[in-house]
Amino acid sequence: MKLPNITILDETDKRLRKISDEVKFPLSKEDKKNIQDMITYLTMSQIPEYEEKYHLRAGMGLAYVQIGIPKRIFVIVEELEDETFRDYILINPKIISHSEEMIYVGEGEGCLSINREVEGIVPRYARVTMEAQDMEGNTFKIRVREDIAIAFQHELDHLNGILFIDHIDPKNPFKDANKYREI
Repeated sequence: MKLPNITILDETDKRLRKISDEVKFPLSKEDKKNIQDMITYLTMSQIPEYEEKYHLRAGMGLAYVQIGIPKRIFVIVEELEDETFRDYILINPKIISHSEEMIYVGEGEGCLSINREVEGIVPRYARVTMEAQDMEGNTFKIRVREDIAIAFQHELDHLNGILFIDHIDPKNPFKDANKYREI
């Protein structure tokens, strides 16, 4: 596997704060290549051999804006039990329903654009249903839960110019932790 040549923007880059634009179809060859490169990068970042060889931080999601392109696209690469991966590509995603139950990642959320440790809880819906388009422009719905639901919400935030650190109360990073379920 060859590491794609992509640059992930750092949190100090003002482009991360812009609201991404709706995607028009058909996708360009460049968009298709970028999506594949993002999937390859995320997959490699979760394989210890490549993580070590290329000094990668493990990541499971990337929003298009994180590579400097303000379009409403994100990808998630989920490592499954049998060391295989499931890819999710969502174009023009939106949440159409969600659970009342709220959860948070006990060890804290991370982000490939934030190169530092951040303590605090980020309340997220335990389950979400999103509507999006695939690479051919077909509309689909997907329901996800737990860690994948968190990843979807995290990446959707990027498309709206929001970083996970924006959800953390700077004066009380663990505020209301007792109101949500830790995962």
